[in-house]
Amino acid sequence: MPRSVNSVASRARRKKILKQAKGYFGRRKNVYTVAKNAVEKGMIYSYRDRKNKKRTFRALWIQRINAGVRQYGMSYSQFMGKVKANNIELNRKVLADLAMNNPEAFKAIVDTVK
Repeated sequence: MPRSVNSVASRARRKKILKQAKGYFGRRKNVYTVAKNAVEKGMIYSYRDRKNKKRTFRALWIQRINAGVRQYGMSYSQFMGKVKANNIELNRKVLADLAMNNPEAFKAIVDTVK
């Protein structure tokens, strides 16, 4: 009995990888074996960086709040401690946005905290 190879499925699998490699440079976009490695590595990076994105944004918000609070003679840690003590239910994302885009509202929060 002759060997049966499912060339339709094999071709589809290779096309799927090459489609994901669209936009890559050099042989990474059109040679299957090279593209497969590049796509796998890219998938690993994207999985990892979906987690890292949350960390980097939190760090950015903290920097923005710190910069906004320093104008009023406080440090970030003092400010956040007093925010929690006064039961102000604003997260870092909102506080950072206020510090950047709405300084009057941020000043009002700092004044209530002091």
